[in-house]
Amino acid sequence: MRILGLDLGSKTLGVAISDELGWTAQGIETIKIDEAGGNYGLNRLADIISEFSVEKIILGMPKNMNGSIGPRGEASNAFAAILEKRFSLPVILWDERLTTMAAEKMLISADVSRKKRKQVIDKMAAVMILQGYLDSLN
Repeated sequence: MRILGLDLGSKTLGVAISDELGWTAQGIETIKIDEAGGNYGLNRLADIISEFSVEKIILGMPKNMNGSIGPRGEASNAFAAILEKRFSLPVILWDERLTTMAAEKMLISADVSRKKRKQVIDKMAAVMILQGYLDSLN
């Protein structure tokens, strides 16, 4: 069973996929989106879901440090509804507090240039979101 992990930003969507056993998450790509214009890269997601026979989607839910839901969390809630309607798959909102910051620290420690970090940060955050979910299952 393959599980898709997503990290929604206002300009990009980080995408990760689990292995068939559901043990590890691997980054696939970062999709350019236009949140304000309603373009969430759904056609590309449809290709990925079909290619990997995805059965579940894990979407990062950016909560505030006090656990409340802010504007980015509301955007994730709205996107989850769009995903469920379009793909008829279960969408689980996963607490992603500090994942982008952790991904950035990991890339900095790996001596990845600032320009390259900007290109892969959302994909890395999607990996961390999905891996956190997978780890919780075992």
